[in-house]
Amino acid sequence: MDPAWRQRGRGRGQPQGQASRPQRERAAAPAAESPKTPSAASSQSKFEEIRKSNQAAAQRLVQSQYSSSSDDDVDDIVDDGGKVEGKDGKRGKILASTLTTYTDQTGGDVTDLDREQTQYLSDVWSCAGCFCLFHIPCIQKWAKDSVFLLSSVTDEDFGKKDHPWPCPKCRYEYSPSQTPSRYVCYCGKVQDPSLDPWLLPHSCGLVCDRALNPACGHHCLLLCHPGPCPPCPKMVSVSCMCSKAMPVPRRCSNKPWSCQKTCGKTLPCKQHACNSSCHSGVCEPCPRVSVQRCVCGQEEAERQCASPVWHCQQPCGRPLSCGNHTCERMCHSGLCGACPRSGNRACPCGKSKSSLPCTEDVPTCGDTCDKVMECGLHTCSMRCHRGACETCRQEVEKQCRCGKYTRLMPCHKEYLCESKCPNTRGCSRHQCRRKCCSGNCPPCDQSCGRSLGCRNHKCPSVCHQGSCYPCPETVDVKCVCESTSLTVPCGRERSTKPPRCKQLSPPSCHHPSRETHRCHPGPCPPCRQACLLALKRCQHPCPQPCHDQVMVKTSDRVSVSGPWEQSSEPAFVRKALPCPPCLVPIPTACLGEHEVSPVPCHRREPFSCKRVCGRTLTCGNHSCTKDCHRVTATTNKLQAGPECVVCEEGCVNPRPPGCPHPCLLACHPGSCPPCQQMTRQRCHCKISLTFRSAEDETKADLGSCKNQCPKQLSCGHHCKDLCHPGHCGDKCSHRVKLKCPCKRIKKVCFYLSVALCL
Repeated sequence: MDPAWRQRGRGRGQPQGQASRPQRERAAAPAAESPKTPSAASSQSKFEEIRKSNQAAAQRLVQSQYSSSSDDDVDDIVDDGGKVEGKDGKRGKILASTLTTYTDQTGGDVTDLDREQTQYLSDVWSCAGCFCLFHIPCIQKWAKDSVFLLSSVTDEDFGKKDHPWPCPKCRYEYSPSQTPSRYVCYCGKVQDPSLDPWLLPHSCGLVCDRALNPACGHHCLLLCHPGPCPPCPKMVSVSCMCSKAMPVPRRCSNKPWSCQKTCGKTLPCKQHACNSSCHSGVCEPCPRVSVQRCVCGQEEAERQCASPVWHCQQPCGRPLSCGNHTCERMCHSGLCGACPRSGNRACPCGKSKSSLPCTEDVPTCGDTCDKVMECGLHTCSMRCHRGACETCRQEVEKQCRCGKYTRLMPCHKEYLCESKCPNTRGCSRHQCRRKCCSGNCPPCDQSCGRSLGCRNHKCPSVCHQGSCYPCPETVDVKCVCESTSLTVPCGRERSTKPPRCKQLSPPSCHHPSRETHRCHPGPCPPCRQACLLALKRCQHPCPQPCHDQVMVKTSDRVSVSGPWEQSSEPAFVRKALPCPPCLVPIPTACLGEHEVSPVPCHRREPFSCKRVCGRTLTCGNHSCTKDCHRVTATTNKLQAGPECVVCEEGCVNPRPPGCPHPCLLACHPGSCPPCQQMTRQRCHCKISLTFRSAEDETKADLGSCKNQCPKQLSCGHHCKDLCHPGHCGDKCSHRVKLKCPCKRIKKVCFYLSVALCL
């Protein structure tokens, strides 16, 4: 049978038994002898030119790609009427072209390349799960080793069960009978497909014709191809899933559709209808609750309407047909059946039978039991008895398991000597050391424990030879949003790219106006918008760029123990940073209310301007020398408060004239009190000594000796006042006789009025 690409030249709908092209040309030869029109002749000449050019191009292509192929190969490909070379000849020439470099070195000897030619270059097998290609010898060894590993770990009777083996890449499981044993094309119709440069490798060139998946009754229309078959492209007329709507034309691969009407089918409870919209498959269980009886009818309970059949924990208790016993079966449906003690019943040893009422027990027959005991060699010698037979106690000569010693001992006991097996177990690493070994040493029971190639798990099998098998575990590689996953063999998650996800990427910041995009690997680009979140303390919007996802260097660094170790680079993590402090300027008065300055919002509490307080202290003479501070208990901006300093200076008021003593009080408001200190001083006339207070208001009286002032006036008379301070003055009160200038009149008058008299 010719490949489909050769059959296409026969025309559409031509049966395979129709004549070939050379036969049609011979049959049309007489008709070709008829005279041709000029247009037909020109078309024929153009066709011949194009055909010759295509042949030449095909020859050049084959010669450049396959240097060892002969011109007969090109003729075989181009000219269908020529002699077709055999399958083995064409395959041999193509394989020989692949191995030309090796055969040139060995003088054409290909003895050592038989395995490479027949197995590794041509015989392959395609997995039905992942459609990956494997060499048939490799996959056969993989299947055998996988079954052996699983049997050695799980089977107590090693090798007695048929365990499945997985695909090395996708872990799709196959039964042992599905282990590939022959080389077939992709579609499985042709065994040992021939190599053709115009076809896909390992393809037979025929129509695939495999049943499509999911099964729809149609078959694949492509040529024999690797990988899964495409969805069915045919159009079919189908109704909705609940069969209420009219049929509509749809693709066969996408037939199910919903009319969105209520299903309305009766649920298994036979009481309610399905309220779901048009759906496929079986309706969901009834969600309602009802009171239902158990199977035996003894109890009632409120249960889900979807599960009406249930069993209570009470025995049936209904009387049996014998009338003497009741049914001891747990809650069940149907008839209880006949009494288990009715009819012919055998004695315990089974040699005699008797028909007795169900109320009586069958007696023992008195004969020998003769049942085969557990040893399988001897029979029970006791009389007919109830219960199990005792262990066999006959003395027999037994040989130990290793065959070195024999001993006479009871039949039910096993004889094992004390010698230990010196052979090496199958792992070639440990000795058997089992007591009385039969020579068939069991597999090594020690755990392998070596790290597998995945670097995540350790070998779970027992100690074995050679390399450990690949890790049988699988890992889910998820996208960033973890809604889409891809299952890969353990260890490949490091090199496998995350699967493509159609879900929208979760928002990475709080801005609703940011453009939405699909889930993608790697971090989202940073947001360039301003944060604008209301700050907790002041409710001002944050003016900084968005800081919900910021790369921050971690401080966890491993200490270096020596100069031969390199320090690990710091790691970066993506985290949300808190909003920075608010920097909006707020006019704020200082503590002493000296000035109003703009202060950042996060520090807008009253501050100290560092000026001198300057408030007048309670003394009224000095001011507070502290730096600007808070003042309470006063509304006057100039008056000092309890927080101001206390004046510790002495009194600075000027002393009254003549008082040499300082004020003994601390600095105080108002005038100083009178000086109370007594001093010894001379009187005003400097004749007598007196004691007086320096600040006494009557110091003038106290400083007087009460004698007449001895001072003389300017007129020459003595001062007639008592001792007094200061100058005596010019008011003389002494009487004198005066005459007028002519000396005619003579008067007596005071000295002060002399001028008047004159």
